[in-house]
Amino acid sequence: MRLRVLAAPVLALLLLSGCTSTVSQPGVLTAGLREPATLLPAEVRDQAGRLVTSALWTPLADYDPASGKLTPRAAESITSTDQVHWVVRLRPGGRFHDGTPVTAKSYVDTWQAISASHWATAALLADTLRAKEITAPDDTTIALTLERPFGQVPAVLSAPGLVPLPASVLTSHDWAGFARQPVGNGPFRLTAPWRPGQGGTLVRVADVPGKAHEVDLRVGDPSAQYDQVKAGELDLATEVPGDRHGAMHTDFPDRHAMWALPEATYLAFPVADKRFEDPTVRHGFALAVDRAKLAAGPLGSQVDPARGVLPPADSPGPAGDACRACVFDGAAAKALVSQSGFTGAATVRVAAGDQVWAKPMGEQVHGVLGVPVTIADADGPFALTVSLASPSPHELFAAIAKATGYADEGFADLLAAADGAGSPEELGRACRVVEAQLVRDLPAVPLWTAHGHAVWSERLHDVAATPFGGIGLAGVSVA
Repeated sequence: MRLRVLAAPVLALLLLSGCTSTVSQPGVLTAGLREPATLLPAEVRDQAGRLVTSALWTPLADYDPASGKLTPRAAESITSTDQVHWVVRLRPGGRFHDGTPVTAKSYVDTWQAISASHWATAALLADTLRAKEITAPDDTTIALTLERPFGQVPAVLSAPGLVPLPASVLTSHDWAGFARQPVGNGPFRLTAPWRPGQGGTLVRVADVPGKAHEVDLRVGDPSAQYDQVKAGELDLATEVPGDRHGAMHTDFPDRHAMWALPEATYLAFPVADKRFEDPTVRHGFALAVDRAKLAAGPLGSQVDPARGVLPPADSPGPAGDACRACVFDGAAAKALVSQSGFTGAATVRVAAGDQVWAKPMGEQVHGVLGVPVTIADADGPFALTVSLASPSPHELFAAIAKATGYADEGFADLLAAADGAGSPEELGRACRVVEAQLVRDLPAVPLWTAHGHAVWSERLHDVAATPFGGIGLAGVSVA
């Protein structure tokens, strides 16, 4: 390797910027990402966290909601004869990075810890899966008995937050220490504790010819990382911010990816709010929002305007244009609100991070309807962002109903019919019926769904992403 001496000012600049200029090493992939919020799988909700934990763990299966295809991973099979009693058969010989075996008990004990600790994925077990009993009859068998027939179990069990934890941390309960240096069962292991603000190094457990045997993860600013890939100083930038989005197709015409994220945002109306109890009013407000303009403007091209209630990452079967009220139509919006007799102003409650788009949206609605809109922490309509833990449609439908208090007669029956669907085709049809009712009543107006971006250098090939894992580091080929 040829060494060179850096002048002091240049060296100082590199140190301050948090990046290093290194000669590319065969088989070593350098990847930029934001600081993950956590590396504890059941608590992960951000893109950076998903990227790292998906490299450290192998889920029971991969599930494609569009086709209903189940691809076993750590599991050999996930089966049921009646959709109430389910059996998961594990592949024999699975091991954690510390050398201990991955058994059925590893999963059962982990899921109990998730529920007891009330981690983010706990709701998936309690509200979506709803198991009466989960046991490990032997080392390679997980047996589940549910409260009701539920055909979406494979989708739920593919959730990256339900991967197993080793006995060491399940005994010690040192969750913070574990999150600093996680021990998984996946294709890569973390060689040393994660360095906040800097990153970490992943090493492949079993070499695969042509694929990266080591990944150098570098924490930094997405704009700077984009420029580093363009300059040949970084192999992969796993996020493309709005200020680089316009140049992405020109700078990386055949070396970029976009993929749906498991996140959707709605304008929700509490059913107890009498001013908005008429669906005509809600439809008027829905039509008054120019989603495409907000997506390209304050939202920095990080979202797609909604086309239905279900986001693409969670939609069984081909996604259609199920939501007429999702298409901006100022004249129709004004006519509907006028017809309803709605008067006065509206107050919309949003989270702190939503202020960037909430005010422009309020200005849009005011301009179209003549209704003054105030963004404030008060009762009334509110922004609802649902971050999904799994590709189960039940999770999304139930989240909307719970947040708004929606319990229209017949909705529970339609949801139960979707839960009991026995095939991907039947599930798709049943979900379209549920979605049609939600579009009719609009307890929550679909606004947009999130998507991710990545760009990469000429050294990389076979770069692909999934909604719940982001870029699959294990599949990337490195020249």
